[in-house]
Amino acid sequence: MLEMTIHEKACRGCQLCLDVCPTDCFTFDEVTQKAQVAVVENCIECLSCSFICPSLAISHKNHHQVKNFYRNIEFSRRMEKFL
Repeated sequence: MLEMTIHEKACRGCQLCLDVCPTDCFTFDEVTQKAQVAVVENCIECLSCSFICPSLAISHKNHHQVKNFYRNIEFSRRMEKFL
């Protein structure tokens, strides 16, 4: 099962993770001015939150990683006739 953690000391409170998350996994704590994981079960493991976080405060464990073949130029050339 996916484990998602926001490292409290690293979080700057920019809320970019809240903006980019398509499934609303995060909430923002007004008292601490930090993001928090609200519903990890909603996560579709796109990892957008990790990529957009400027302080690298978000980490994931036990996620299923899929190779992004669309960025592989050789694969794209072979598949060109099907696209």
